[in-house]
Amino acid sequence: MDHQPSEIRLQKKSRQLSIDFEDGSQFELPFEYLRVYSPSAEVKGHGPGQETLQTGKENVRVTALEPVGHYAIRIVFDDGHNTGLYTWKYLYELGAEREQRWQSYLDRLNAAGYPRQPV
Repeated sequence: MDHQPSEIRLQKKSRQLSIDFEDGSQFELPFEYLRVYSPSAEVKGHGPGQETLQTGKENVRVTALEPVGHYAIRIVFDDGHNTGLYTWKYLYELGAEREQRWQSYLDRLNAAGYPRQPV
């Protein structure tokens, strides 16, 4: 299915990206979650097993959203990261799988001995 957003809202105060899709799905994606699951090579690597655990992103902010054609947005974070292209399909996956992905991230932080800072 080709998921198309009907509305995207940057909510700086609550540090979330709100995205509504044409199929009626609605997701609230925290900035930290978007940053640690960036589709960039810096985060994902260039193949399976090359992922890099992102730490210290608890208070990251989004400074800009830039449209990329009719298929994606580039998210500019205040830590200087801006290389990932978030396709509509990937944003939908992040929303639909948020609970499982977030727990996986927390588990990886714990396994690495990283004490996540309060927001």
